[in-house]
Amino acid sequence: MITARAAATFDPVARSVATARAFVRDTLQGWGYTDVVDDAVVLTSELVTNAVVHAGTAADVLCLRTEDGVRVEISDHYPEREIPLQSAGLNFGSSDSENGRGLLLCAALASRWGVEYSPARKHVWFQLDLPDRPVGIRSAGPLLPVGLLPVADERVRVAVVQIDSTGAVAAWNDDAAYLFGYTADQVVGKQLTDFTAWPQTPGTNTGIADALRLSRWEGSYGIRGADGRTIPVYGSHLRVRDTQGEPSTVCLLVRDYERAVLQSPVRAPVSDAAESRKTDPFEVFIGSPAPDDLDGLLQRTVERARDMLDADAAFLLLATDDETELEVRATTGLPSARQRFARVPVEAGTGRYGSARMPAVHEDLDAVPGAVPLLGNTGMRSVVTVPLKVEGRLTGSLGVAAEAAGRYSNEEALRLQFAADRIALAVESARLGELERLRRGSLSFLVEASDLLAGTLDRDQTLALMAQMTVPTLATWCAVYTIADQSSEPELSYVLHEDEDRIDGLKALLTRIDPPEPVPAPGARVWPAPSEAAHEAALRTSMRSIGIGDPGGLNSGTRTTLATAAAVGGETVVLPLVARNRVIGMLTLGKPSDDHFRQEILELAEDLSRRAALALDNARLYSERTAISQSLQRSLLPPGLPKIPNVEVDVIYRAAGEGNEVGGDFYDVFPIRDGAYGFAIGDVCGTGPEAAAVTGLARHALRLLAREGFAGPAVLERLNAAILDEGSRSRFLTLLYGELWPQEDGSALLKVVCAGHPLPLRLRQDGSVEPAADPQPLLGVLEDLELYEQTLTLEPGDVLLCVTDGVTERREGTRMLGDDGLAEVLAHCTGLTAGAVAGRILRAVERFAADPPSDDMAILTMRVPEPHPAP
Repeated sequence: MITARAAATFDPVARSVATARAFVRDTLQGWGYTDVVDDAVVLTSELVTNAVVHAGTAADVLCLRTEDGVRVEISDHYPEREIPLQSAGLNFGSSDSENGRGLLLCAALASRWGVEYSPARKHVWFQLDLPDRPVGIRSAGPLLPVGLLPVADERVRVAVVQIDSTGAVAAWNDDAAYLFGYTADQVVGKQLTDFTAWPQTPGTNTGIADALRLSRWEGSYGIRGADGRTIPVYGSHLRVRDTQGEPSTVCLLVRDYERAVLQSPVRAPVSDAAESRKTDPFEVFIGSPAPDDLDGLLQRTVERARDMLDADAAFLLLATDDETELEVRATTGLPSARQRFARVPVEAGTGRYGSARMPAVHEDLDAVPGAVPLLGNTGMRSVVTVPLKVEGRLTGSLGVAAEAAGRYSNEEALRLQFAADRIALAVESARLGELERLRRGSLSFLVEASDLLAGTLDRDQTLALMAQMTVPTLATWCAVYTIADQSSEPELSYVLHEDEDRIDGLKALLTRIDPPEPVPAPGARVWPAPSEAAHEAALRTSMRSIGIGDPGGLNSGTRTTLATAAAVGGETVVLPLVARNRVIGMLTLGKPSDDHFRQEILELAEDLSRRAALALDNARLYSERTAISQSLQRSLLPPGLPKIPNVEVDVIYRAAGEGNEVGGDFYDVFPIRDGAYGFAIGDVCGTGPEAAAVTGLARHALRLLAREGFAGPAVLERLNAAILDEGSRSRFLTLLYGELWPQEDGSALLKVVCAGHPLPLRLRQDGSVEPAADPQPLLGVLEDLELYEQTLTLEPGDVLLCVTDGVTERREGTRMLGDDGLAEVLAHCTGLTAGAVAGRILRAVERFAADPPSDDMAILTMRVPEPHPAP
């Protein structure tokens, strides 16, 4: 039989969910059905959410009171929407899906439930039966045999002790004197802590001084009696104010075994119907099955906590390993993007009044500003927070808040603490699982990063890799500053943002502000300058756009400034790049507006910065040595080829080995005196720096001796002596040296000496190829050499080709190009310029084998051009 009804309709907006919860709670409390209020509010919240959020229609809520319980119907106007019922076994699909979770809770909490369809709407209803209790009894225990009742003295004595704001005893009644042996005169004015043995009960982490500051507290501790013995007591504390507004604490104390006199009964968090079905309290609170990921579990927890206490917001924080800070991990009703991963101290406010280690109720945050830092400037007035503990260790804190003051009392704190105790172990298990996965991923990330950084010695590429490895894996944007030496200022070297359109604006912003200080201390430190500069720029731009200050509109520059401010408006941290006990730069990581870094990410970034710093310093050292090496090597090459009248000259030079510009092969063409030019091409035994040293000696000695007027044989004999003087540093040297005189008739006269070098080849106009010199002993072996020079004339159209053995000894397996192969290639070069002949020889060498050349190679060509006919 229906004895009362109440109905209301709620618009399809998110705020309607909280309004519907309040409607159901007020209705049932008005009917006196407080035992089923919590379950009804939780179910209503889920079902109204399905209607106004997921179905997108208004929600009609109808409450029906019966003699045995209450029936609540929630209707939406979307009858085509199917209930996600997959089988008769009540498989509602994924628990991560927003729709259908209300039905899971109906199955867990309701006595009966169902779904009804009509042409215009769909009804989901649930029935909650009242527990079988006598009318007027709020809470009662079962009937017990007399022998099982608690033991007490003939007269139960309740000590009433009043403590003033300083912690001193202000009042001490007769029962207190009887229990502990002190008269009032002996204790009034003395600190209560002088008489307490704290803690008495194992696992109690709060001192007596802390407990006296709380608005309410219950628990066990000990009082040292006049005879020196410790008397276990059970206490109930109430914080009050006197008529002058001074705070004091009233303590009611009984013997510990008589605690039933004072102890508040623990209220069950679920209905008796659910208990009778042996439902797991954790599954009832979270929903079955529970999310298998930490973020999902935490988000579900704050939503359930909010609904359970009809709150406007809820939050859950996880403790760091050292239990000194709490990190925001899940919120609802708060700006979660702004708060996520923010950190607050475990001990907030003055003293330990706001300690996260104990339940706390704040009736009005405006009266205690800063007591809950997370809720600053959020509009929340009343809040209740409870700790999450596993084996006595603080693992987190759960809180709910409301916009109105005075919404919560110790009763709500007990209910929330009961829920927190049920989920603490599951949350900690999920957190440890996530931490293990994160550490494995971090290890894999660092291994991959180390491989990439070790794979390059280029400074610019190292900078790019550093940024690309951090964005977007660790941060939204990254900037790398480098320091050339200890006297240099940090220089912005590389900037990267996950959105390429934001890079230019970010770079412009960072160049306008001073770089961070190069502090060598390890670890990440917060750098507020980019965020402050971005916000100031955005403010100025916004003021101009609305006509305040310089006139302007929402042009592309304005939009870029505002977008940059949003991109760098979050937390920015700086990590030093330290290598070989010197700060060589800074790695700067940033988040978008009001976002924060997780501690695990900062630790990973610190590991990466150490590896990146060493790689960057190695790249710097390599670049410096390469620059020095290349500078020295360039000094061994001729500055350029002289212009010889009526003679074309071209050279192609390739040094073997990475980073080498000069090897054991060398060439030179230089003026000796008016009308005479010297040329040389040689090959020092070996490659690399040792061979290059002999190369420099030979080239400079040839120029010096030739300009002193020595003939070809004399020049080479003196060079041979100089090489032998080098002792153990000497190298064998093959050398083709010659002198050239252009003639008035268009030909060129040459005198050459070929000391152990591949013979020069002469190409005539008819395509014939012949050696242009005879072989003679190489240099650097014998002390006494008898060399001679040979004379030849290059006619117009003739080509003289001089090469090193890197050309003739080009191999492919057992095949070798050789002198004959080179002569065959040259025979097909008639009519080509000197440069074209050299290029064709090079292509023939490269195509002869698939592998790149492994020996130094020099190609020198000289050609006497044919005279042009007179016009």
